[in-house]
Amino acid sequence: MKNILLALGLLMSGHLFAQKIEVLNFATFHMSYTPDAHAVKFDQKDNKSKQETFEIAKMLAEFKPTVICVEVLPVKNDELNIDYNNFLKDNNYKVKFGGEIALLAYEAGKLAGVKRTYGIDEQETAAYNYNIGRELENQVDSLTSKHYTESLLKEFAQLEKLSISNKLKFFNKKESLENFININADILTYNSTQGNFEGADEASKFYRRNLRMFSNLNQVPLTKEDRVLVILGATHTAFLTEFMKRSPKYELKDVAEYLK
Repeated sequence: MKNILLALGLLMSGHLFAQKIEVLNFATFHMSYTPDAHAVKFDQKDNKSKQETFEIAKMLAEFKPTVICVEVLPVKNDELNIDYNNFLKDNNYKVKFGGEIALLAYEAGKLAGVKRTYGIDEQETAAYNYNIGRELENQVDSLTSKHYTESLLKEFAQLEKLSISNKLKFFNKKESLENFININADILTYNSTQGNFEGADEASKFYRRNLRMFSNLNQVPLTKEDRVLVILGATHTAFLTEFMKRSPKYELKDVAEYLK
C-alpha cells in the first residue's frame, strides 16, 4: 500500500511540475530615492536615461507577461493599480509610484497589455544592521568581510561608467546576483565574537524579509496560464531566484534571453 501511495505521490508531483508558472525575475537598481547604503546614480528627468530605460522595458515586454509584481507593500495594491490604470489611460498623467515602477513595470505592462500589478514588498522586518562588521569589537575574524566588501565595492564603483542598459545587464548576471546576496547577508556570518552569532543573526533578519516577500508572491492569485514579470531591487531578485529554483510552482526564465 505504501508503495502505491508513493507512486501516486510521484505522479501527482510530476503533473504539478509540468504546469509550472513561467516567471521572469528581473533585477534593477532603484531609480528614485532609496535609503539603501549603495545606490546607483540615476536622473529620472534625463531624457537619455529615460529612453535607455524604455528600451529595457520593451525587451521585458517581449516576455509577454500577464501579471507584474513590484517592490510595493501589498496593502497598497489598490492604490498601485489605480495609478497604473491612470497611466494606461492618460499619456500626460503624473504617476504616484515613480522610479523603476513607472519606468520599467508600467511601461512594460503597457506594451504587453498587462491588466494586473501587485506589490510583494515587506517592511515590518526590514531593519537590520549590515554595518555590524565595522562596529563589532573583538571579532574572531574581522578581515574576511572587510576585504571582500572593499573589493566588491570597488567593482560596483565601475558601474557608474556604464550605460543604463549595461548596468541592468550587469545586475542580472548570475555572478552579480550571488554577490548581492553575499555583500548584503552571507558575509555578515564572518562577523562574530567567540561563541556568539552577532553577524549571522543580523543576516537572518534579511533572509526573513526576503522569505516574506516570496510568501507575498505566493499569495498573488495566479493560474498556470499566467506569465509573471517580477521587478525588484537586485538583492531581492537574487534571493527570489534562489527560492524559485527549488519551487514546485514556478519556472524561471532566463533574463539574458530578453536583454539583447
